[in-house]
Amino acid sequence: MLTFVVGLLYLVSGRTVQSQGATGSRFVCNAIPPGAEPGCGYDPSGNRLQSSSPGEDELRNTIIVLRETILQQKETLVIQQGTIKELNSKLARCEAAADESPPGRSRGQGSRRKEYGKNTMGDLPRDPVESIDQLGKTMQSLKGRLENLEQQSLRLPSTNVSAGSVSALTPLPLELRELLRQRLGALETQLLRKVADLEEEKSQLYNETAAHRQRTESALNSLMERITELEKSNNAFKSPEDFKVSLPLRTNYLYGRIKKSLPEMYAFTVCMWLKSSASPGIGTPFSYGVPGQANEIVLIEWGNNPIELLVNDKVAQLPLSVSDGRWHHICITWTTRDGFWEAYQDGERLGTGDNLAPWHPIKPGGVIILGQEQDIVGGRFDATQAFVGELSQFNMWDRVLRPMDIVGLANCSAYMPGNVVPWVDANVEVFGGGSKAALEICEDRASDS
Repeated sequence: MLTFVVGLLYLVSGRTVQSQGATGSRFVCNAIPPGAEPGCGYDPSGNRLQSSSPGEDELRNTIIVLRETILQQKETLVIQQGTIKELNSKLARCEAAADESPPGRSRGQGSRRKEYGKNTMGDLPRDPVESIDQLGKTMQSLKGRLENLEQQSLRLPSTNVSAGSVSALTPLPLELRELLRQRLGALETQLLRKVADLEEEKSQLYNETAAHRQRTESALNSLMERITELEKSNNAFKSPEDFKVSLPLRTNYLYGRIKKSLPEMYAFTVCMWLKSSASPGIGTPFSYGVPGQANEIVLIEWGNNPIELLVNDKVAQLPLSVSDGRWHHICITWTTRDGFWEAYQDGERLGTGDNLAPWHPIKPGGVIILGQEQDIVGGRFDATQAFVGELSQFNMWDRVLRPMDIVGLANCSAYMPGNVVPWVDANVEVFGGGSKAALEICEDRASDS
């Protein structure tokens, strides 16, 4: 009986222990040797036990990863603290530079000028344009660094130990990120203010430079005019009109050009001295072309044809003969009324006519070419129509001269320069190998005779 009771008590106590093991937990604490990895693989004497299951090895690896993550998080925090200090330093320097003002001038004066010798930002160039570029680059760099910080903080996961996985520490605090954003906004405001000041100063410098350029150009123009006057006074000609233009070859690149153009005219007289022995035909002593009409006024002897006068591309043949190699004085008059014209040679009127472009006004703004016929205004010359010889005293009036005036010009008893185109050295330029030489036409004509 006693044996039965003892056995029953043993059975009841065994079931109670099993039920407590099923509903509760038992923890066994063992000492861990210094420097050893934490875990449950040690016996009470401190000796390491072999892993009895894969779960213990996985937990041990998780603990190791957690320690490495903690070390990386510490390094990241150190880097972020350094960046925050650098941003604070930049901001302090910008605030100090913004509070500075040159002595003796108020902050609000529009004419305030900065001293370029002072480098208030420490890393900005002195030129305003370079300063603006550098400020923009600095701004972009700071924004990029803040974005990197935010991305790094967002990539930092929160601590979450789960079965078989471990995450790192919590992200960068929201207050710190907000502080960084505020600091960067204040820095951006300072930089924008700097940029506005530099733009204003750049505008002032541009205005001063433009005024200085205008004064310099005015002085240079005055100097050039003075040099031109000195050149005129020291040229090889006794007087500005005592010269000739020589065009010795029949080419399409030797010619002279009158710098002055013509106004609108309803009549004209053109006179000149010329000398030529070219054959057949002396070519084109002069031509006047305007946009839309290259043959506005042309005097030409081409091939075996007689000398012709063209007005608005209308033709009249002139009874002149000047190809004997001697100097001859010729004058041509024309009026829009009935298209009446006259031709003079050596002071004598040899022919007249009418109906040559009647009621047509001579158009203004064209080009006068000596020695070539124009197919377009000022160009496209034809060598077969080029003048070969010498020209002098080319004058033009906007009226019909009296016969007595033309006689006085032909016998050198009168000097009457053209009121529209006078023959002066400064008004004539030569190209392609043409030349200008001194000539007193009356003396030279006397020696020819």
